[in-house]
Amino acid sequence: MADLQSEIEALWETRADLAAGDEDAMATVRSAIELLDTGEARVAEVVDDRVVVHEWLKQAILLLFPLSAIETTEVGPFEFADKLPLKTGYQAAGVRVVPGASARWGSFIDRGAILMPSYTNIGARVGAGTMVDTWATVGSCAQVGANVHLSGGVGIGGVLEPPQAAPVIVEDDVMIGSRSMITQGARVCRGSVLGESVILNPTIPVIDAETGEELSRGVVPPWSVGVQASRRKTFPGGEFGLPCVLIIKRLTEGERHDKARLNMILRESGVNVG
Repeated sequence: MADLQSEIEALWETRADLAAGDEDAMATVRSAIELLDTGEARVAEVVDDRVVVHEWLKQAILLLFPLSAIETTEVGPFEFADKLPLKTGYQAAGVRVVPGASARWGSFIDRGAILMPSYTNIGARVGAGTMVDTWATVGSCAQVGANVHLSGGVGIGGVLEPPQAAPVIVEDDVMIGSRSMITQGARVCRGSVLGESVILNPTIPVIDAETGEELSRGVVPPWSVGVQASRRKTFPGGEFGLPCVLIIKRLTEGERHDKARLNMILRESGVNVG
């Protein structure tokens, strides 16, 4: 893998000269994308509570586009025109895919995952036993852990450029409520639950409801229940409410997600899991 990394980095330095039809360059890039597709490598991971980005793999994804030509793909009555093929081999991989769901080649879907009608982009990783519910989107290079539930319409944003930028990280055992948007490299730590319509990015304050303390920007702590809220701020034109995520409950580490109980907790704040 170290040799492949060196080859990708060398191609990246000469990327302005690359074009579709360069078979040698394409073979090198395809080797890197295959590692992502099979789960042997990943764009980013959490090491010692720090997000580590494997920049060369993002470079490989970015190199793939100028090296590829648009091709027509027919799937039953549907036609697609794209530079990248769709992912295949779900049954052998132990993944359930409902009609209307699609994932691009170069994404990894682990065993036991379920894709309802949804979309998963290249470089993304969906962990074992995770549910990607109806109309949810897992953007390019987003890293979603095991036993996660992305409820209907959830948007997990993609981060492809610049290559060093950290993607969205959703850790294991997380539940994200309907229509929530997690973008721009935000992070939801293990075991947390977000109510409906939560907006989280690196500029959004995460606040402890009991103390009023700002815990972070764009990072929901482990085993927390968070809801969408706002806090007042005064501007020359008046006082306005700016979005924040309010931590209203701390769960016991390892506590299973009882949806009925969580809905009861969230209803006290006027929201739901969805």
